[in-house]
Amino acid sequence: MKGFRFTKFDIHAQGKSKFDQLLELFIQLLTYTSGDAAEAMQWMNELDKKYQLTDEAYGMGDFIEELKEKGYLKEETLSGEFEITSKSEQTIRKRSLEEIFGKLKKTSRGNHRTAKPGQGDEINPDTRPFQFGDMLEQIDFTESIRNAQINHGIHDFDMQENDLHIRETDFMTQSSTVLMIDISHSMILYGEDRITPAKKVAMALSELIQTRYPKDTLDIVVFGNDAWPIEVKDLPYLKVGPYHTNTIAGLELAMNILRRRKNANKQIFMITDGKPTCLKIGKKYYKNSFGLDRKVVNRCLNLAAQCKKLKIPITTFMIASDPYLQKFVQEFTEMNKGKAFFASLDKLGAFIFRDFESGKRKTLY
Repeated sequence: MKGFRFTKFDIHAQGKSKFDQLLELFIQLLTYTSGDAAEAMQWMNELDKKYQLTDEAYGMGDFIEELKEKGYLKEETLSGEFEITSKSEQTIRKRSLEEIFGKLKKTSRGNHRTAKPGQGDEINPDTRPFQFGDMLEQIDFTESIRNAQINHGIHDFDMQENDLHIRETDFMTQSSTVLMIDISHSMILYGEDRITPAKKVAMALSELIQTRYPKDTLDIVVFGNDAWPIEVKDLPYLKVGPYHTNTIAGLELAMNILRRRKNANKQIFMITDGKPTCLKIGKKYYKNSFGLDRKVVNRCLNLAAQCKKLKIPITTFMIASDPYLQKFVQEFTEMNKGKAFFASLDKLGAFIFRDFESGKRKTLY
């Protein structure tokens, strides 16, 4: 009689060392602690006490030493404080990409593909009859010779213009994207951590563009009372501040960045959870956290219209479910002719990935 024999599961037999297991957890914790290595290690020790992550053969001290040896962690000589390295920063981005977007199939490094055929860079399997103005290098000679033999016979070879067939090519587009991240205080209100998913999405998107679309550009703008650009390497350390939501400053900065980009295809992705509550007039801040202030809202709508004139679509990812806030986002989106997604925190990454990938398959006019 045939049956099954069960044995104890051994994770080491699956090729995953104790260090690799602990590293995955450590990288996750670094995202939540905004890159604070000491706090992440404190959490590691607490989890070790509760779940026995280590044993006598391999302790937490061994893990720390191996982190340093492999270049994930550095220790300040004088203060003894731990800091993560650029290798850790890159690992966090890669883990975010794998977690949110899944493991992407290896593809050639290049630009985005669009649905518009023409004198492009990549050969398309489709052919069509020759037209005046087509370039000679586009001629599919195999197909053209076959047409000539069919039309005029094999023994007396003759090729006419109507025998020629053209191999289509696809335009390859480059895209410039600005990702706006709301870091106002509401991103951690009511016991809900909204900034960590936003950071993970930003890190995953930056890793996607750098590895799969290296000719694209990605700029990251954070906005609270003011707005300022940050580098990709700064993302793990991003924190929410005691700020209002100056969406206007974020949009103005994003527009200024995109004006300097030479790519024809430009777009803004905005991750926010609340309404605009602040604008800066001269050196003073005008703030109103109660309801939708038309003085602030109208400025936002005007900028949405300006972006439309500049051919910059705005895709808003709203991680809040209040009906009156959704109404504002819909009004904002209609003014820009862009798109809006009302995404839950666990679906945020999938929404952005699908929109980013699908949006690059067409030319933006």
